[in-house]
Amino acid sequence: MTTLETVRPTLDLEDIVDSAAHALEGASALEVIRWASATFGDRICLTSSMSDAALIHLVSKVKPGIDVLFVDTGYHFAETIGTRDAVEAVYPVNVINVTPTRTVEEQERDLGPRLYGRNPDLCCHLRKVEPLGRALEGYMAWFSGIRRDETASRKDRRVVEWDRKRGMVKVNPILDWTDTDMDNYMADNGVLVNPLHYDDYPSIGCEPCTSPVAPGEDPRSGRWAGSGKTECGIHL
Repeated sequence: MTTLETVRPTLDLEDIVDSAAHALEGASALEVIRWASATFGDRICLTSSMSDAALIHLVSKVKPGIDVLFVDTGYHFAETIGTRDAVEAVYPVNVINVTPTRTVEEQERDLGPRLYGRNPDLCCHLRKVEPLGRALEGYMAWFSGIRRDETASRKDRRVVEWDRKRGMVKVNPILDWTDTDMDNYMADNGVLVNPLHYDDYPSIGCEPCTSPVAPGEDPRSGRWAGSGKTECGIHL
């Protein structure tokens, strides 16, 4: 198995990404996690929106003590903050609370109230994308829980890819999982789930921009409903 130590003399992360993407296509989530953990050691972290702890449960089985970055936008549901606190108490991980440079009050003072309604792209950039970018500095790679079946923009993603925007490696262990795969894994392993899922919130973001979804509708249709927006920008 290739490790970071063996490749360091001629380290080219983009070459590693290309090779691993081909080798690991179709591999199990745990195989992908084992490769990434062996390759990047302590220079890899995990990001979570605290919608559920499936990926946290998976990664912590291979790499206990891993840093889990949670971007606290200041607009989260109380249930999401509660899930974050429960994850910190239950799993062998190091939860790091990442915050924007401005509080909600400071943003409203500087840019006006309800920026999330007037310019959701800017709000997401200031409260999600930019803070996460700062928090990822110092790591070489990060685990993401995105899945191909979530949005059109994710259908062509690879299990290991080059995050050109941040100059690092992005690892997507559950990229090919379906809703059924997720439900089965969480049920079989007693994984923590954000309680909003039981109140018709299949995809959970900030409270002002997330609505419940009727049965049978697109699970992400409750995110930025009516705006045409489908991504916060973190995964673009």
